Amino acid sequence: MPKVDLIIFGGGVAGLWTLNEASRRGYRCILLEAFELGSGQTIASQGIIHGGLKYTLQGMMTGSAHGIREMPLIWRNALKGEAQPDLSDTEIRSHHCYLWRTDSVSSRLGMFGAKMGLRVAPQKLSAEETPELLAQCPGSIAVMEEQVISPQSLVANLSATLRDQMIKYDPEQLSFHLDEDKQISSIQIPDPDGDPLTIETAAVLLTAGRGNEPLRTLARQQPGSENPVMQKRPLHMTLVRGALPQFNGHCVDGAKTRITITSDTDSQGRTVWQLGGQVSETGVKLNRLELIQHAARELSASIPGINLSGLEWNTYSVDRAEGATKSGLRPETPQILKEGNLLTAWPTKLALAPRLATDIFQHLDEMNVKPTLEDSPWKESFSALPRPLVAQPLWETAENWVTLDDLNFLEDVA
Repeated sequence: MPKVDLIIFGGGVAGLWTLNEASRRGYRCILLEAFELGSGQTIASQGIIHGGLKYTLQGMMTGSAHGIREMPLIWRNALKGEAQPDLSDTEIRSHHCYLWRTDSVSSRLGMFGAKMGLRVAPQKLSAEETPELLAQCPGSIAVMEEQVISPQSLVANLSATLRDQMIKYDPEQLSFHLDEDKQISSIQIPDPDGDPLTIETAAVLLTAGRGNEPLRTLARQQPGSENPVMQKRPLHMTLVRGALPQFNGHCVDGAKTRITITSDTDSQGRTVWQLGGQVSETGVKLNRLELIQHAARELSASIPGINLSGLEWNTYSVDRAEGATKSGLRPETPQILKEGNLLTAWPTKLALAPRLATDIFQHLDEMNVKPTLEDSPWKESFSALPRPLVAQPLWETAENWVTLDDLNFLEDVA
């Protein structure tokens, strides 16, 4: 019967980052993924390594801003291959994000707040340095050294050297075994020959996003508590593809990022924009076609003079799964729930994955879960098990794209 120090459930950025660090520290650690690596929140994210901008728009340093402002440097060093995990094979979409505002008093106040106490603060651009796309925008244009990465490339990079420690499993055939002290002693999954494979473990970590809830219930072998430990805040994001420039940035309006744009190139060579920010929050209340029209209006208002004709549009929904807060608002830091030798974790944002991993290892140390460090062929027990693939970007799998002409939108606003 194989035995490990730690079993991680969930192959998003949180699980993969932790797997890399656990392996580096000498833990016998495996990762189980029910679907594809990155599927869910990671692959759906915009890939911005936030430094706290959106949390200072009210003109103050919030707890969220304090918690995240050190992350860009940690990521920057890893992306250069100068820190672990080595992310030098991760595609960097852009080394910076632009910051601009709409023509309103609240927007001007937001731009002022964005300068408060950040490690990565906005730097004003001259007229000559301003990108052509923003040439007709009111007020000053700034740039922030917030890197934007490809989430798919990040997942591929983090998983590349640890494939023999990753297992694709069927959640319908998963079971947890508890000892007399109600600690998880082992898990059981199917073996390729049809027999169940039992894996002993010292600890279990759940980093499966919204999948944490059913996994936790199964692992504890009792109904969930009356007080929820997880909350979900939905987003309805917009995709736009076609003759667009590569561009990444935030349009500020008061204490909100009115619209956040990130860009990539699809498999057909077309530029694809992801539209987030307030437009994706509002989009939760709208159906697909309503959101496309709303997003087009917001894009036109945020970037005066932009030509939207001929572009193709789509949307996708994603749940941001987080540790529950009393207010229901986003947690300010990564969240970890400890129940015996079971840890349930939520990073809150992609950029906070390094801090979450640090917190996890502090918990493991307090639980006296130590690395085995023995040099033996322990991975051979898993050599015949199936491996999860890396998820595709949302724009590669989205169907039923539409143009604004299809919706008679351009005629309506003409």
